[in-house]
Amino acid sequence: MTFLLETIRLGLKNLRLHLLRSLLTAFGIVLGIASVIVMMAITEGSKQSALKQFEILGARNVILRSVKPPEQNQMGGSSSQQTDMVLSYGLTRQDYRRLEAQFAGDAEVIVPLKLCGATVTRGSRQMSSQAFGTTPDLRRCANLPIAQGRYLSPLDLETEAAVCVIGRTVAAQLFPLEEALGKTLRVDDQVFTVVGVLAPIGLAGGAGSALVGRDLNQDVHLPLTTAMAKFGDIIMRRSAGSRDVVNMELSEIYLGMRTVGDVSRGGHMAERIIEIGLRRGEDVTVIIPYELQEMAKRTARIWSRVMLFIAAIALVVGGTGIMNIMLASVTERTREIGIRRALGATRRHITWQFLVETGVLSLFGGLIGIFVGVFGAIALGAALPEQFPTQVTGWSIAVSFVVACGVGLIFGLYPANVAASQDPIVALRHD
Repeated sequence: MTFLLETIRLGLKNLRLHLLRSLLTAFGIVLGIASVIVMMAITEGSKQSALKQFEILGARNVILRSVKPPEQNQMGGSSSQQTDMVLSYGLTRQDYRRLEAQFAGDAEVIVPLKLCGATVTRGSRQMSSQAFGTTPDLRRCANLPIAQGRYLSPLDLETEAAVCVIGRTVAAQLFPLEEALGKTLRVDDQVFTVVGVLAPIGLAGGAGSALVGRDLNQDVHLPLTTAMAKFGDIIMRRSAGSRDVVNMELSEIYLGMRTVGDVSRGGHMAERIIEIGLRRGEDVTVIIPYELQEMAKRTARIWSRVMLFIAAIALVVGGTGIMNIMLASVTERTREIGIRRALGATRRHITWQFLVETGVLSLFGGLIGIFVGVFGAIALGAALPEQFPTQVTGWSIAVSFVVACGVGLIFGLYPANVAASQDPIVALRHD
């Protein structure tokens, strides 16, 4: 015990005599650990953010969506040609009835959505329509949060009420200086009263937005019966000087399965039902959020390994810095080593002295690196929450600290052996 304490005292004394050099040597370990913690915090935060976006859609959902067939996408043509042509494609009410019959025991809810209108206006303010006729079950199926008022009710469907629930972006753009609840807006030339406002849904610009195909914050939800009575199946949309006239009965159908284990089977079963309906299924796409969620998890794991490998390089660089400095220290202290050997110090004593110095540098650099990394990750997440969501994990701190200390000791072992291998007589002659 006396030997160990004396060795530690000598190591600390030498580090204190060369304080600036010691701090610069530890700086490589500080950067290595800090980079590991920050990179892993960004990776974990991004993964959790993406998974949360998928969860918003419901992990037990299968989504069927109407899409324009490839041959109709390639038709193009002038605006005059397009105005004379009505494109018919997408999900039909017959598809909905077949799905209801086939999924009667497997799905908790089956929710249709019907796109309607071209524009949504309030006074002089206007935005492109994302108005959908739907049923009250959509809120439970898609986990839609309500910030104000209420969602659609069964009574709204029975009475074909002229009411709507709007997303947060719609409320901000059409009602910037007033409460939207109880006010009216127009979908084309039809007037609706706002009975509810959705809470912000974190899908805009993210993976969830690409999955849904739109920003849910810009949605306007109407009772399905009202949408069918007021708008019918013909949808007219203008864009870039052209006009599309589309005959589409339903734009989406949500299948809310009873368990997560039923999702994949339900998705493939829905694809088969659509294909059997005397169609090739090119105007309907089936989206399975659960499978995309699992894919996101696998991608996040791969990305974590890549980021960890990059950060490990920084740790190795820090360890190399320690080795270089300690080798230089061996050269500087050759005469000291010779004197200690002449006075009875063994090779083990010399080895331990240098290992104590590298261990202290690694430990000191590791503790500072943890502080810098955690603080940097939290500060980055607070300053840029959308671009860099962060979540510090305990395992990243533990692993980076252990690896940093290990790297420091491993890279310090060679200089320690070099010092211990010095011939005492040759060392004493060194200037």
